[in-house]
Amino acid sequence: MERRKLIVVSNRGPVSFARDDNGERIVRRGGGGLATALRGFVAHHDVTWIASAMSDEDRVVAGERGSEAMVERTRTGAPYRVRLLAHEPVAYDRYYNVVANGTLWFLQHYLWGLAVEPELGRAFRVAWTEGYESVNRAFADAAVAELDREPGAAVCFHDYHLYLAPAFVREQRPAARLMQFIHIPWAQADYWRVLPEDIRRAVHEGVCANDVVGFHTERWRRNFLQSCGAFGGCQTETVVNPIGIDIDEFEQLKDSPAVLAEEERIVGSRPELLVVRVDRTDPSKNIVRGFRAFGLLLERHPELQHRVGMLALLDPSRQNLAEYREYLAAIEHEARAVNERFGQGEWRPVDLQIADNFPQAIAAYKQFDVLFVNPIFDGMNLVAKEAPLVNGRDGVVVLSENAGAHEELGDWTLTVNPFDIEGQAEALHRALTMPAAERRRRAEALSGYVREHDIAAWADAQLADLDRPASTILSP
Repeated sequence: MERRKLIVVSNRGPVSFARDDNGERIVRRGGGGLATALRGFVAHHDVTWIASAMSDEDRVVAGERGSEAMVERTRTGAPYRVRLLAHEPVAYDRYYNVVANGTLWFLQHYLWGLAVEPELGRAFRVAWTEGYESVNRAFADAAVAELDREPGAAVCFHDYHLYLAPAFVREQRPAARLMQFIHIPWAQADYWRVLPEDIRRAVHEGVCANDVVGFHTERWRRNFLQSCGAFGGCQTETVVNPIGIDIDEFEQLKDSPAVLAEEERIVGSRPELLVVRVDRTDPSKNIVRGFRAFGLLLERHPELQHRVGMLALLDPSRQNLAEYREYLAAIEHEARAVNERFGQGEWRPVDLQIADNFPQAIAAYKQFDVLFVNPIFDGMNLVAKEAPLVNGRDGVVVLSENAGAHEELGDWTLTVNPFDIEGQAEALHRALTMPAAERRRRAEALSGYVREHDIAAWADAQLADLDRPASTILSP
């Protein structure tokens, strides 16, 4: 596809800055699945990326640069511009922790027990107006400034952190070409009624200010259209484009020294049969129920004891939020319970490791016999695509029906209801005892699909949809 001039806007950027032991500034790869996925734009187009200054050193860099973007390069040497926004700390905390992650994330993943939560009082109102609104306006102002520098560029907003920014840009530049991709589930209309009327209306009107809005699945798109109709009838063009992964990156990483070293450690201690899960310690990932299902597997099938183990590699997530700290404690408690009940001698059924260790995750991808992906709800879940790509054991994927990836990959996985612990235990048993020929058929189909539908294809599809006449795009 022809190279385009793009302004990518997301909360988390592609790079982060820190200081090494000698006090020298170093550049690190930006964390998070979204930043990883969006590198597909950078590799193929002329990109200016606007993001929040996340680390202390990010804020120093942002202060040094002011409104000027810096030039960074991809691992292949392609240049792109990065503009970091150093938000006022209290406003950013309200925007990020109270509204985006503390409210919108929980709403869109159906995580609340509505009999007791949430309680949206005065503090939430302040966080909305003096946090979420103000930070979204800062993002919009930066996008407008970049549009003035490059009037022909398209602006690509990403995710739930930026629901208001498109409308703020539209107010200032009515002719701008705007698109937004929502990477998490879109809840059904009734669940959005948790929010006060003016706030849920602002969310929907903000998103509808885009020319095109993209989702990973038809299911999330359909929910969005339903809620738009329920809350004022705002309309925009909508598309379904499931995101892919960077095939070349994973092909290189799987044989890198860091991954090979981690793989050697896994091979040295692995049981005969290895169940792997790689997640953040997020309540939406359903880790506690997953451990209970694994424990039930061992109870129902004692012949698997000492033969099978679960390696759970969990990235500690959002520990500044009480709900996440409590969930991490529940994860650790449940892992101990399974190990205390079934462990004997040196054998521990669950090997729980809580760390941000990407090479270790890729090494585990290569070694799984069963990949366990059982989120309550998930916009996509890239683990379900990454792991089969590099796996060398014809591993079987057990996949929640509520993961966005299921819409694409379900024919070659074992489907589970994330709330049905018995059903998950049965699926794990079926996966562990599946005939070799069937395992290979499924594994080859999964890998082939992931290779064909990669991140470059997703990026091209996004821009093709932006260029298509409105009459040819899915609409309400």
